Amino acid sequence: MRLLRLIAPLLAAFALLASPAHAASHMLVGFQDDESFRIRPDRAAVLDRAAEANATIIRATASWANIAKTKPKSATDPFDPAYNFADLDELVRGAQIRGMEVLLTIWGTPGWANGGKGRNHMPRSLGDLAQFSYALASRYSGRYPGYPFVRYFSIWNEPNLDQFLSPQFDRKGHDVAPALYARLCRAAYGAIKAGNPLSLVAIGETSARGRDHLNRGTTQETHSPGRFAELVSRQRPRVQFDAWAHHPYPTSPNQRPLQLVRWPNVTLSMLPRFETSLDRWFGRRKVPVWITEYGHETKPQEKRGVSYAAQAAYAKQAMTIAANDSRVQMFIWFVLRDDPANPWQSGLLTRDGKKKPAYDVFAAVAHELDARNGVFSIRGGETNPAVRISLLPFAYFSSAGAPIGVEYHVWEDPWEVVKESPELPLELDGWVTLHLAFTPEAGHRYMLYVTAYDPHGNRLERTLELVAA
Repeated sequence: MRLLRLIAPLLAAFALLASPAHAASHMLVGFQDDESFRIRPDRAAVLDRAAEANATIIRATASWANIAKTKPKSATDPFDPAYNFADLDELVRGAQIRGMEVLLTIWGTPGWANGGKGRNHMPRSLGDLAQFSYALASRYSGRYPGYPFVRYFSIWNEPNLDQFLSPQFDRKGHDVAPALYARLCRAAYGAIKAGNPLSLVAIGETSARGRDHLNRGTTQETHSPGRFAELVSRQRPRVQFDAWAHHPYPTSPNQRPLQLVRWPNVTLSMLPRFETSLDRWFGRRKVPVWITEYGHETKPQEKRGVSYAAQAAYAKQAMTIAANDSRVQMFIWFVLRDDPANPWQSGLLTRDGKKKPAYDVFAAVAHELDARNGVFSIRGGETNPAVRISLLPFAYFSSAGAPIGVEYHVWEDPWEVVKESPELPLELDGWVTLHLAFTPEAGHRYMLYVTAYDPHGNRLERTLELVAA
């Protein structure tokens, strides 16, 4: 409880709703840093640094090969003794009490599932992947006390690169990886949804560049993200997904965020074309995009990197570009802290934990973009409009259904419109649904002030701006 009170000032309004009518104007911003967040002895302190930088989401790799080193007897059971979720459990709990969401990326085939071919090769049976995906999503579905809810999942990492999915081409140079990836997606997507019906699942996780032709062993085989996505869209039956995840890094550590590249490679400069192409290829409108990796390495840690000042400037520019793109729902920086075990030296902290200038810049921009302090759309003329409020730290202490006391005020300056004190049940995902006792007028703006209390005496405050459309 003491920890919760210490971090409570960091946990401002957070309400991301699935309905477009209630979509937040801001986006999830955070980090991926498995080494610092899951392995190092000071991992809790580094997670604190992420919260201090106003992170609202943490991405982590759910390595099938590491979690299931031996074949489980009951693979759909999230508590089968063969599974080792210990470090992931710790990270997910740590994110929850700090008010941060989690994105889990499934990757890496265990040797027992593909005859020892390597983690970047397909499993012999896609049923094995489906069973693991179900177990993972079920474990973090909010149904099991002590195991937090996880909303965000994605399938495989950079499958357009041979190092993550092999083969990319057959011996004659024909495309192979897109069809293989579609099979992985079909196996995992439905299983994740079955294990956690409230989950959102991205596919893609594409690297920014590739060559689209067989190199015959001179370098790793690759597809460009545009070509890869187009070929995935042609597979039948069509794959299902909630968002496309992408890593729009520049082609070299010393390049700028808006580096121009040749299509179908996709850096930030090419993202608008990629988005409209995704719509056309998959026959959908406004496909959501998750930027799940981005970063700039620095000198002297990486000799081809940029200066500390340039990293700070580029971080601000990249985050602003993403924020100004209405399709982008999250932006994840890779990594938070430089580490000798990680070849990427793009941290906002040095190896000894000292801040690079980009840390404070990131924190300032993240504060402005923070979905927990967002502006939310409600329908004008709708009686008792619903607003969902995230109380993730409360879910650390209480199970779903716990009574949450809520005091709220709605103001339209300078008048108070309504004031009420309902008791609401804590939902599986750590949120509550608040029905506001008034009818908003179209074209008007309101401020919503919420104070919530859980049965353990913890208190959180939220402030949201409501726009009646």
